[in-house]
Amino acid sequence: MSEKTELREFKAESKRLLEMMINSIYTHKEIFLRELISNASDAMDKLYFKSMEENLGLTRSDMQITIAADKDARTLTITDNGIGMTKDELENNLGTIAQSGSFEFKRDNEKAEDVDVIGQFGVGFYSAFMVAKKVTVISKAYGADKAYLWESTGADGYSVEEAEKDSCGTVITLHIKDNADDENYDEFLTPYRIKELVKKYSDYIRYPIKMDVEHEKLKEGTGVDGKDPEYEKEIVTETLNSMIPIWKKAKSELTDEDYNRFYKEKFYDYTDPLLHIHTRTEGTATYSALLYIPQNAPYDYYSKSYEKGLQLYSSGVMIMEKCADLLPDYFSFVKGLVDSEDLSLNISREMLQHDRQLKIIAKSIEKSIKNELKKLLKNEREKYEKFFETFGAQIKYGIYEAYGMNKADLQELLLFKTSNGGTATLEEYVSRMKEEQKYIYFASGSSVSRIESLPQTEQVRDKGYEILYLTEHVDEFMIQMMHDYEGKEFKSVSADDLGLDTPEEKEEIKKAEEENKPLFDFMTEKLGGKVKAVKLSQRLKNHPVCITSEGALSVEMEKVLSAMPNAEGAKAEKILEINPNHPIFEKLKSLYESDKDKAAVYADILYNQALLIEGMPIENPVDFSNKICEIMSK
Repeated sequence: MSEKTELREFKAESKRLLEMMINSIYTHKEIFLRELISNASDAMDKLYFKSMEENLGLTRSDMQITIAADKDARTLTITDNGIGMTKDELENNLGTIAQSGSFEFKRDNEKAEDVDVIGQFGVGFYSAFMVAKKVTVISKAYGADKAYLWESTGADGYSVEEAEKDSCGTVITLHIKDNADDENYDEFLTPYRIKELVKKYSDYIRYPIKMDVEHEKLKEGTGVDGKDPEYEKEIVTETLNSMIPIWKKAKSELTDEDYNRFYKEKFYDYTDPLLHIHTRTEGTATYSALLYIPQNAPYDYYSKSYEKGLQLYSSGVMIMEKCADLLPDYFSFVKGLVDSEDLSLNISREMLQHDRQLKIIAKSIEKSIKNELKKLLKNEREKYEKFFETFGAQIKYGIYEAYGMNKADLQELLLFKTSNGGTATLEEYVSRMKEEQKYIYFASGSSVSRIESLPQTEQVRDKGYEILYLTEHVDEFMIQMMHDYEGKEFKSVSADDLGLDTPEEKEEIKKAEEENKPLFDFMTEKLGGKVKAVKLSQRLKNHPVCITSEGALSVEMEKVLSAMPNAEGAKAEKILEINPNHPIFEKLKSLYESDKDKAAVYADILYNQALLIEGMPIENPVDFSNKICEIMSK
């Protein structure tokens, strides 16, 4: 700074405000490069627009951004050949905090086509002070004779003086801070890190971002004919950004291979996605979206550490790496991105104002995902079955956690294994129901093979009714929240009343229970509160006993709840059902008359057998084993 240079205070009161800009607005220091590149892009947009208005003959291909890092001098320089700034503009835009030339330009040219500047708040430039102890800006406005140097070390103020520059544009040089105990500023002078940040935040800036990068190459004539290889340094100018986002290209220009390659590169997956959704919506909410459903769940998908969300871009600049508000929890497996020009960003552009616009976009995305899954179910059943095997539980949780409020949106996506073999949607199940069938029957268990061995399924099978197999912990809880499908109520095969008995059969069983009431009361008493009642069964054909339940909590739900941490001891109201046509029933009646102690032993054995059939633990395995041995030895 020369002796004649006057130090001026920032106009927007005061040091404290700038300190807040530097230290409080942004959560990550690395975004300074995003902000400066965005400013450079805006400057070139303004020049391009001026060229169109005044027919100057300039094209976007004439413009570029360059980055240069000097480790020895500890400087990082960002250069553009955009419209540049006059002395007054330097004063107004850089000397007045929150004064945005881009915002004014955007406001004045709202109706112009192909104009999409990024900056709005006029604070992004000051993010440079998060990593720099001094910032210099040399700028020359298009058509101006003079260039000017703006210089500042931060909150103390700034200076402006004449400078030398041949062409229009702006050169910003950051004098990077020295490393501190807990801060490593050297990373911002490293080509690899710079390339990483450009790729992350500014990959789709529409102008090329170039940087000279040092490489080693094999010296000509070495490494062959027995000569040792020798290497020499070579400077290569690399373009760091891809410029044109794939999601802004027409679908007709892209192949499945293009979509898959982008997915694997962007989201670090080694397998192709199961499905991609590419959509562009205009109207109330204007946005582009490119969404993917992976083939496999991430390793941490069902853990607390998993973060859902879509990458969020505003005019090609990444604002958020994971915007959770764009996806409902039941579609949290979706990966992808959304790009919109209409978002209400906060001052740091790191977060969104939670406004109506965001909600509209989220609702539209949800609808798109749902429609595409329905298409997949209809047209590519095998593919959908693979999807549902991987992520179906999440859709079920979506119904359960919202107390059935999402039932209408999600029930068509449900898929169940059934007693008919294969899988069925609820719509398919109902379409196959027999004319006289009142309920949608289901059976719960840890696996299909276990369910098929349940004695409770015998009566329903004999009627020729299809049974839905529920093998996941959430299933029965979800079914309870749904209650019915298209007016058809769900009914567990373990329910107290299956609705299958004729009035005559009900009367017959009622009569038999009354005749044997003393026996059943005796067994209930001896089981010491383990069951609510002992009854005769109409559902059993070959098995001697089974356990059913009354009330909202089933035996299977009890198993799930008891396995949870801090289980409160929720218990199903168990009913021990006895097959009146099995020899064991006559044996029980005989023992009740002749040897009540032995009848009590039989009751305990039968109860524990029923528990084992259900896949539930028995309270005292040693006692159970001793009683079996006692019976076998006599």
